[in-house]
Formats: sequence, structure tokens, C-alpha cells
Amino acid sequence: MVKAKEFCTEVAELDEAINILDSSLSRIKWRLKYSSRRRLETDILALCTGMRPVIMVDYGGKMPELQERLCTLLKLCQKDLPIFEHLRVMVIEEMIYLVHISGLADYVRSSLTSEAQLLFVDLEHDPPKMIKQAETNPLGMQLISIQKLFSLFFPAGGMKDGSSSSHSIDNDDSKPPRNEVIFSHSSEFIDLSSCMQDTQVTLPTLNGWLLGYPVVYLFSKEHVADAVYNLSTKYLHIYKISVCRNGTPNKESQLEELLSFSVPYGLSMGGSKEEWAEAFLAYLQEKWERCKTAWRSLRLEVSEFNPQAIVL
Repeated sequence: MVKAKEFCTEVAELDEAINILDSSLSRIKWRLKYSSRRRLETDILALCTGMRPVIMVDYGGKMPELQERLCTLLKLCQKDLPIFEHLRVMVIEEMIYLVHISGLADYVRSSLTSEAQLLFVDLEHDPPKMIKQAETNPLGMQLISIQKLFSLFFPAGGMKDGSSSSHSIDNDDSKPPRNEVIFSHSSEFIDLSSCMQDTQVTLPTLNGWLLGYPVVYLFSKEHVADAVYNLSTKYLHIYKISVCRNGTPNKESQLEELLSFSVPYGLSMGGSKEEWAEAFLAYLQEKWERCKTAWRSLRLEVSEFNPQAIVL
């Protein structure tokens, strides 16, 4: 098989990828709703063009059937087109993701070298407050420890071969005990659930970083109820990045969500003019410039969300 390019920007090859994806969905008889099918197509294109290193699959069914279907789908696609070879299914506890292994390696490296600006919202206190340096917070330090584990499993230059890998994670921020963490993977499936053991970092915090949001909610497992209450009683700004595909006329006109995240209104009163929002948009535009043949436009929209019950 021809060695896969890390990222693809040619419209013809991306159209072929979508055709193969649709054909593979039919072959495994996975009947997705139109909205879910379109979302999956957009997510796959975002991974293959380098716009995102990780996407969370929160549509198309429940575990473990969703995991089995995604693995089967990816295996079929990889046989037909080289650009799929960089994609993997990843599981962390009850959450399931699709990842681009080279893209994720680059993203982890940029996070650890502070190339990618990351802010935190402390939800354990009311009102929530913004934290600009992870090193000033014990939970932030634990997240950095998890990022270092990811850097070992997704090193620059390619993922390690083999079925499992053992590393250790800091339990807290001052002279912590060391605990073994086992990462296991196959040709299309990676289980990183163990990275959450012996840490107070919650999945919403990990997801905020992993999915590439510039602002991440920070709260410990002991303060989930506080975090839910403190966020549910606040007005929020919803930041949505939308893209429009290039390609055949019937596939290019629809504006589609690339990613979205929320920030308490009181901490983001400048909306799209917030310094971090402008920096994040510039960061995405730089990625978009490298694959403009795949995506016709990139847009940031900010809307207001009224206080209501929120599940974290």
C-alpha cells in the first residue's frame, strides 16, 4: 500500500474519501440520521485536513456498539484510501474519539511548549474566575502530567509500535507517589482510560484541552456538584467555529460546525474581541490557509446562552 500523506488538501482526494466513507457505512449497514452522517463526514474531513487533531463522537449510538462500528468502519476505509491510515479510534472511560495520530502528537507538543495559549475557568468557586497559568493550580499541574503521558504515547515522528505501553502519572503537585498507567492499542483502537486513574482531573477538563478549546473548565472530581451549580446559574457566551466545504455544488454550500465551546459571560464580555478569542481564530485561520482548497470559508460566531441546568 502507498504510504499515507499526513494531511490531504486536494478536493478530488477528499471527495473520494467521503465516497469511501459513505460506501463503508453502507457495507456495515450503519444507518445514521442525515445530521449524524453529515457530522461524521465533516469530522473526518477536519481530521484529514489538519483542522482538528481530535474529535469526540457523541452521536451515532452508544458504547460498546459505537466503538465496534467505528473500528469496523475505519478498518474498511483504511483498506481503500491511504489518508485514513493516520486515523484511530480512541476511548477514555465512557468517551469515544477519532484522532489523527500525527496531528495529536503535534498538538500535545505545542501544549507542553506553551505554543498554544490555554486559559482555565475555575468552577469550584462562585463566581468562576479565570486562571492564566496551569502551573499555579494543583489541578492544572495534574493536567500537565496527563499531557506528558500523551506525549510519550503520541511522540513526534509517529506512535510507538506494540500492544501496550506503561508510564506513570503524578498524583498531585508536590512530590507525588508514582502510579503505573497502561495504554493499550491495536491497529485502529487505542484505550487511554488509565490516564484518568489516581488523578482529580475530570473528563470535562481533559476534553476541553483534548478537543482544542482555548478556554477549559477546571474543577476536581470532589467538586462536580459545585461546578454544575456555578455554571448553571451563569449567562454563557457560546463560541462557534463554522466551515464551508469546497467540492461539488451539492456538498459545498452548507455552513457546518467545526467546533464550539462556552465561556461564562462575565469572563468573556468582549465576545469575539477577547484577546484569547482573536488569538484562537488566528490560530485556526493559519491552519485553514494550508487547506483552503478543502474549506471555502472559516467563521467565528458568538451567541448568548441563558442560565439553565447544565450537565458536566
